[in-house]
Amino acid sequence: MTELFSSAFNRRSVLGLLVAAPLLASARSAAADDLGFGELYAKYGVLGLEFSDKVKKLAGSQVAIRGFMAPPLKAEAAFFVLTEVPMALCPFCSSDADWPDNIVVVYLHRKQTFTQANETIEVRGTLDVGSWKDPDTGFVSLLRIRDAAYQAA
Repeated sequence: MTELFSSAFNRRSVLGLLVAAPLLASARSAAADDLGFGELYAKYGVLGLEFSDKVKKLAGSQVAIRGFMAPPLKAEAAFFVLTEVPMALCPFCSSDADWPDNIVVVYLHRKQTFTQANETIEVRGTLDVGSWKDPDTGFVSLLRIRDAAYQAA
């Protein structure tokens, strides 16, 4: 009897794994890919910053990146600038030609309470690549994370 139970349990376990494997693979592919500030650009040339192959590959995908929230331009802003290092002032740029290689604009999915500039946060959202001017603020950016949310890291 024990042998019969053990055999049935093993068959059920194997069948369960076969059914669950595609679901687990699908969940993993839906997870955000990690991205670091050092992976954003391949080089700086005569035409400016050139996106890395990783950024080009992840464009339109869910990503996660850690950094610091620069002080927002205004308290009710729907976006903020994520920086590689803590900053006392927002690195607001007038054009993408002046765009620093260690910031990413983050557009929030919904309002969140802003954090201190020295607190490490992890942002998750959709990576948007290429020069774009925000029609509401005039803010020009090369990289953005849209539909984002963040939490303390």
